[in-house]
Amino acid sequence: MKCVICKSPDVEKKLVEEEIRSGPDIVILPIEVMVCLNCGERYYDRRAMKFLEDTKHKIANKEVNLSPIGKVFRPTNVVKRRKLSRTAS
Repeated sequence: MKCVICKSPDVEKKLVEEEIRSGPDIVILPIEVMVCLNCGERYYDRRAMKFLEDTKHKIANKEVNLSPIGKVFRPTNVVKRRKLSRTAS
């Protein structure tokens, strides 16, 4: 198999962590998919997609036991950035 992005022939099955959002939470799910070793493009077969969809459904219905692995923080006192204005050339 060649990567459709960078055309590298170096594509192999690897264990990656996929993130599934559930409201304000993120669930990290290990899954084996094909990955381009050159550019990192991931390829999901039907079985992997079905697993992700089924797991997302189970998470939404609280059918999966989840354990916390850390915390995510958002700064509260950071000044908002101004939008950059574009000038016509």
